Amino acid sequence: MSELIKSDLEIIKRGCHELLVEKELESKLIFGKPLRVKAGFDPTAPDLHLGHTVLLNKLRQLQDMGHQILFLIGDFTGMIGDPTGKNTTRPPLTREQVAENAISYTDQVFKILRSEKTEVVFNSAWMDKLSAADLIKLAATHTVARMLERDDFNKRYRNNQAIAIHEFLYPLVQGYDSVELKADLELGGTDQKFNLLMGRELQKVFGQSQQCILTMPLLEGLDGVNKMSKSMNNYVGIAEAPKEIFGKLMSVSDQLMWRYLELLSFESLQTIQTWRDEVDTGRNPRDIKVKLAQEIVGRFHGKQAAVNALSDFEARFKFGGLPDQIPEKHIQISESEIPLVQVLKQTGLTESTSEALRMIEQGAVKIDHQRIEDKLLKMRRGEQVVIQIGKRKFARISIE
Repeated sequence: MSELIKSDLEIIKRGCHELLVEKELESKLIFGKPLRVKAGFDPTAPDLHLGHTVLLNKLRQLQDMGHQILFLIGDFTGMIGDPTGKNTTRPPLTREQVAENAISYTDQVFKILRSEKTEVVFNSAWMDKLSAADLIKLAATHTVARMLERDDFNKRYRNNQAIAIHEFLYPLVQGYDSVELKADLELGGTDQKFNLLMGRELQKVFGQSQQCILTMPLLEGLDGVNKMSKSMNNYVGIAEAPKEIFGKLMSVSDQLMWRYLELLSFESLQTIQTWRDEVDTGRNPRDIKVKLAQEIVGRFHGKQAAVNALSDFEARFKFGGLPDQIPEKHIQISESEIPLVQVLKQTGLTESTSEALRMIEQGAVKIDHQRIEDKLLKMRRGEQVVIQIGKRKFARISIE
């Protein structure tokens, strides 16, 4: 194997969870023809966060290597609804909803991919042309037993939960997309492995060379534990304000920082290893988080926004300043006093009084720059203060 091919494979495998089958991909690369790289997206949730960009970053790397990116908008499969990871039948979207989401999707992804070098395709282009007989023939290529090998289907079947017939069509259609596109390589999350393998199997059925599969890990959210998602409120949205993105990334743990660098940064592995060595010998990890935060903000909002976000962050946290805009909260009380923990809960600074107590115990609560240690502290009617929780939550409180 040439050094160039070794280098290409190293880039392709960076941060990936699994590559199937590496020897096959090596052969495709040796052949020298640009790969047809497929990635499918069902535009059911048009607001992207950094977890979504793990796969998009890999596509950009492959694009920069000269390979052809096939960005598949699953407008047909979107109407079925991807059952992956779901324990109930997922409501399908209308074609109008999918079309509207698709526009928002492409606007966002082209902040990462080069639009002029990306082929955007819609699977309705060929699926709408299949007759009922064609779809039955496609369904005949696999058995119900094979479909029940898929983890989420199997769990629902064992738990006597409903599985609609149309849900079995989803992996078949996703696999058939690879046949129509003659894909050489398909990318997806680790939770998509069954569907990705379906593409290989159907290509074999239709007499094509089988695609290789590259699965990318699911990115942990800001909590470092759960998958990044809006429902867990541990996400960083790519359309969020620069200051918000910067502040959230600066809040991640030192350990999680390296994971984000591997999966989200375009810096070389050699550079990241150098930073690791420097941190091991005493460099402050905060310096590396700043580089990561500036890179991500710059990618989605421009270099000047990244510079401004850093200045704002330092003004707030390094030099004790406050954000330019602090939300104002008014609390009306019937008595003359109200416990601080109730104030924190009612203003949304904490989700519960127990969380408020925990934040005070951890020294994370400040009133007008002064750290609060008294869990029984009460506030009086007429008080107006700025309360800070941790590094990023502020509110100007008026007790009335």
